[in-house]
Amino acid sequence: MPTAFEEVMAVRGKGTPSADEVSITGADPVFSTKFKIAETCAAVLAGVGTAANDLWELKTGRRQKVAIDVRHAGATLRGHDYVMQADANGVFHSTHDAEVNLSVALTQPWATKDGRHALPHFSLPHLKERTLKLLGCEPTPESVARAVAKWDALELEAAIDEARVCGGMVRSNAEWLATPHGAALAAKPVVEVIKIADSAPEPMPEGDRPLSGIRTLDLTRILAGPTCARTLAEHGSDVLMVAAEHTPQVLHLVTDTCHGKRSCFLDLKDPAENARLKELVKEADVFSQGYRPGQMERLGFGPEELAEVRPGIIYASISCYGADGPFSHRAGWEQVAQAMTGIAYEGLPEGPKLLPAAANDYTTGFLAAYGILVALGRRATEGGSYHVRVSLCQSGMFLYRQGRAAFDDPDMDLSPAELDALRIETQPSYARLRHLGPVVRMSETQPHWDKPTPVLGSGRPEWLPR
Repeated sequence: MPTAFEEVMAVRGKGTPSADEVSITGADPVFSTKFKIAETCAAVLAGVGTAANDLWELKTGRRQKVAIDVRHAGATLRGHDYVMQADANGVFHSTHDAEVNLSVALTQPWATKDGRHALPHFSLPHLKERTLKLLGCEPTPESVARAVAKWDALELEAAIDEARVCGGMVRSNAEWLATPHGAALAAKPVVEVIKIADSAPEPMPEGDRPLSGIRTLDLTRILAGPTCARTLAEHGSDVLMVAAEHTPQVLHLVTDTCHGKRSCFLDLKDPAENARLKELVKEADVFSQGYRPGQMERLGFGPEELAEVRPGIIYASISCYGADGPFSHRAGWEQVAQAMTGIAYEGLPEGPKLLPAAANDYTTGFLAAYGILVALGRRATEGGSYHVRVSLCQSGMFLYRQGRAAFDDPDMDLSPAELDALRIETQPSYARLRHLGPVVRMSETQPHWDKPTPVLGSGRPEWLPR
């Protein structure tokens, strides 16, 4: 079986770089889980560095050294936990609040009537209310446990799907792979980079960073998608976040995933604002979206349509279940993908348990960024428009394949000294922040963000001059 890095490199199609070019050091466990979440993430981040290096070579003819430490990669999987915000007295505090903590407490595997487990998801107020209504319970762990115990697991999963909320039965990995959907994903690479239209080659723009001159539209929220665009920003892309003003957000996740970006509001159901986004697309290089499957097409922003609007577009779709298979219409989250693909099933000997980090979300975001970088390289040399597809369930399957690590400490984490060495301080308009900086090391173009995380909607729907 190929290593995680070899599997990532297979998508690139250029072989594996030499050890003196790409260095991955360290090993799991970093956290209290037998899954090799930090090693897997490090392999993906090494892939991001390699693909950025490919673009740098197209610009300059030179290659550079890429390095990633496994413990540092592991830290990125809990990045939102490590964000600190200064209060009026200059004292730094966690950005988590009571609502976040309640969502975590409720979104767990619960025992069902038939001896299985199911996980209903409770993030975002409107979804939480609909899930509580479906279950007929109060927003407390005890009430949710009693309500879920009245259902058979697959019956609850079907009801969740019908109600257009999120959740699923906890499966073993073998059970997942035996489903038509698991089998469909198993036949695909960890990242799909699909040529969808012809266009002339576009050399990489001039500039002192791999993505200098590359314009990215980021129509995503809550971890995986925003992590993708944040990664592009740290290599020099001009990233413009686009959302409607009424779109629900989780602010502590916005704080973690929006460094280096600008933000504007556009309501795509408004004809004038929809048309404004189309104008932005004409001058964009990357369009990244994480909407419920089919919604972008209904709004006029499907991949084939945008390839006509802007020949050479790199279109990224980030979903829970992927583009094909009987579950592809479902929306989902990190925890749902863990439940479906077998990760939560093997959480603890005494029963299912979620990972101590958002490994699917962040890893999927990094994989999407990697696919975009690969597609930009192909556009530069071969031409064409490309569709990059990643999913939380595909990433969960990728993670599951990497083997296991032994751990003996139930509270493993990075030490305060390690975290302090990785944190940087930035100054958005609303408060001072301390948060993780980019962890990939590159010898010529060290990744960094050139602006702090923005206030949502604080910018204009326009591009910066190249």
